[in-house]
Amino acid sequence: MRRYLKVLRLFWATSLSSELEYRVNFALALLGSSGQLAGNLFGLGLFYRGESTLGGWPFFEALLVMGVFTTLMGTSRVLFTPNLSRIVEHVRTGTLDFVLLKPIDSQFWLSTRRISPWGLPDLIFGLCIVLYAALKLELPPGRLLVAAGPVLVGAVILYSLWFMLASIAVWYVKIYNVTEVLNGLLAAGRYPIQALPPGAYRFVFTFVVPVALLTTVPAEVALGRTEATGLSLACVFALSALGASRLLWRFALRHYTSASS
Repeated sequence: MRRYLKVLRLFWATSLSSELEYRVNFALALLGSSGQLAGNLFGLGLFYRGESTLGGWPFFEALLVMGVFTTLMGTSRVLFTPNLSRIVEHVRTGTLDFVLLKPIDSQFWLSTRRISPWGLPDLIFGLCIVLYAALKLELPPGRLLVAAGPVLVGAVILYSLWFMLASIAVWYVKIYNVTEVLNGLLAAGRYPIQALPPGAYRFVFTFVVPVALLTTVPAEVALGRTEATGLSLACVFALSALGASRLLWRFALRHYTSASS
């Protein structure tokens, strides 16, 4: 474990040094994140007129869900996207061979080799929205600390989904359209799951593409109205998804044929 932590520190130090050579990118990322945030807030505001609610959620409670969603998307842009998007290129060009020859676990290398500061605006905006909504709802700080656990569980689920999708590149290199579809489905997580029609929609967005576990469950924990079954389901789904990503990657490697030889 100590060796892996040392490697992780070296990975992130060299990655940040490389990325920060282009500091204008941070200003562009900040501008893009600000525009996206304004669009999300405007879209949420369209559902509220007077005392109306969205699926039984008042405005500031729904804003809490949006804050959790923005935080997770920022985490994805900082840690997941810069690494997992490169797996396709490693497979296509054959450089995955060199990764597999390294004396380190290949999934760890591919998942942590890079870190991107350009997702920090989303991460910061998300945390600010959560704090603002919590102040308006007069939530005690202890509730937010407890809700950090489900947010971490959501991050594990999000990573597992992305890594399983990236593993498919061993068979089908051109998976960019699939990633766009997943991004579109994950966008449903910016609203409470109760805003969706009951039945098939809620089933899909809870058990197939678990956006409810990513955003609604952490918000319910912060509001103090979640049940133990919801938290248990999120934890079981996270562990299962993480294990599935590991199994799928090992299975994919058995079918990997080098493109460089």
